[in-house]
Amino acid sequence: MGVKCRACVAIVLILFLLGSLWLYGSLEQEWNTCYKIYNSNKKVLSLNISNSSDEGEAPLLLCPGQRFQVANLLAHLQAAPVSGNDVLLKPYLASWDELINFMEALGPMVGLISQEIESKTSVIRNLAQKAETVSGDTFGYTSVRSMIERELEIGLVDFQKHTDSGCRTLLRLHRALLWLQSFLRELAKGSAEGERLQSPSDLCRETYRLTLAQYHTWWVRRAAELAFIAIPERPYFYQLVCVDTQAEAAVVLERVVREIGEVYERTEVALDEHDMLKLP
Repeated sequence: MGVKCRACVAIVLILFLLGSLWLYGSLEQEWNTCYKIYNSNKKVLSLNISNSSDEGEAPLLLCPGQRFQVANLLAHLQAAPVSGNDVLLKPYLASWDELINFMEALGPMVGLISQEIESKTSVIRNLAQKAETVSGDTFGYTSVRSMIERELEIGLVDFQKHTDSGCRTLLRLHRALLWLQSFLRELAKGSAEGERLQSPSDLCRETYRLTLAQYHTWWVRRAAELAFIAIPERPYFYQLVCVDTQAEAAVVLERVVREIGEVYERTEVALDEHDMLKLP
């Protein structure tokens, strides 16, 4: 059986499984059960949702019993920007570690996507480790701009063909970051009076189509959209950021979206200045 045929069979089987769970309400029941268990054991956490300025915002607390910690994500994002419109790679990659935990918390289907992202963070870390082995430090892999300059200097970046450079890998992460930022921004939004909030599954699919999908093949797009079917409902996201309501979730998510935006814009400028936004 050819590769494409096997892929077709796999997609049909996944669709059948997910469709069956959705048809009989198993997916919704599963997420509701998780949320009820969480609520029964959750510590009471205070969140000041009245402050909107950076200095006046309440610190986020660690959420008990889960790998993803929105407080850690926010801390890494805030540590990444530095002077010179640059981004430090260590906290940048640490931010991705937390975003990977976030995606894995959404279930095994979305977790498959996070594995691909994790492989890309490993490429940059391995290059930094290799540089340290050769020179005794991570010269060239301290920040986004220093990595760009170093890889251009040694000829590691090829503008005509695929190379396993940190710059090319960073561009792929950069595109994925825009998708996650867009998804979290939409998830933070409320709804007009009398209207129902869109499901996270629909929001994830729509933001993917507007951002990351344009860089993927038809097969990858279909697989990704299948994975989004299994994304849990909003109460599960409240659990992930240790809140109880959409209003509280909006405050937390808007802070994360804002910090992602700062990192994204700085990276965008650095890549654009060196004509790297379309690296093969």
